[in-house]
Amino acid sequence: MRSRNPTLLLLILPLTSIVFAAFLFYPGKSVTSQRPDKRVNANGAANNENDASKIPALPQSPDVIKVDVDLVKVDALVLQKNTARIVGGLNKEDFLIYEDGMKQEITLFSQDKLPLSVILVIDRGACLDPYVDEVHHAAREAIDRLKPVDEIAVMAYANITVMIQPFTRNRIMLENALQRLPGQPSNIVQHCLNTMFTDAADYMMKASNPAGRRVVIVITGLPRHFNCSDGPSGKSAAQAIYESGSVVCGIIPKVSGRGFENGVVTTATLINKLAGVGDMDIQTLANETGGEMLSDKIEKLDTTFQTLIDHLRSRYNLAFVSTNKKRDGIRRKLKLDLAPSIPKSQGKLVIKARRSYIAPRN
Repeated sequence: MRSRNPTLLLLILPLTSIVFAAFLFYPGKSVTSQRPDKRVNANGAANNENDASKIPALPQSPDVIKVDVDLVKVDALVLQKNTARIVGGLNKEDFLIYEDGMKQEITLFSQDKLPLSVILVIDRGACLDPYVDEVHHAAREAIDRLKPVDEIAVMAYANITVMIQPFTRNRIMLENALQRLPGQPSNIVQHCLNTMFTDAADYMMKASNPAGRRVVIVITGLPRHFNCSDGPSGKSAAQAIYESGSVVCGIIPKVSGRGFENGVVTTATLINKLAGVGDMDIQTLANETGGEMLSDKIEKLDTTFQTLIDHLRSRYNLAFVSTNKKRDGIRRKLKLDLAPSIPKSQGKLVIKARRSYIAPRN
């Protein structure tokens, strides 16, 4: 039984710290609604007078292909475990993919051929406020490393999610969007990951290139936080991300004092689970979707961002049509392995790929 006996809590944290953590981080009902008029609307734009109201039309490109709606797409990053070096030059025959334990036939295979649809999400909950110039510069440098065919959208979040720039390939519009990042909220500051991931998944499904690869990159100093009380559940937010087929990645700048705050938040979330308060963890979403969490000092943010983009550009793109023809909307487990024929000279290899997907519905 999950007891709420105070003696148990005292074993976890001194009483004063428990009271402080619960008071500081518990998302009580006094927090204003997380879904006001600025939430992303059905057209993919935010209801904000400074935001673009229409999604720019996507020009035709030879990299854009039409695919079967039931085609399951999987991105895979292969790294050497000891060196973290990217392993290139692999072929379709070098991969084995299983769905719920059943081997599947890989029908499409490429590396860095499909365009990217990237939602860049920046935390405006004060944790990065002193470093907004560094974040801006690193984001701009990262965008410059993407291909002209890639589309990028810019979102900001704290208590609510705000669309700064809908999907575009126009680098000038993206630069202007980074200049328009809002300040932190004037009321109680939250880091509403549950609302943000739901909004990002919704927008990705409605507005991204259907033939491209989908990526959500979150820049934040707090990768784990309570679910905001007026938002969706963390479980439904994660489900929305899985259904969107997005790879979730995180950039976590190491800044002074942030490690202590993250530790307090982590401890407080574990304690408050006894009260039924849910939370979201970007690392968990990254693991499940085959993404990455990269962290380094703020002065090395440019390099960290460049590494992430290089990894995105180096991923193998596999696709298969499931042998399970049921359109039941059930989550199915995926496992991607390397064939035994891979040369031993490569050393021990690690694959980062999505671990599941949501089957289509009728």
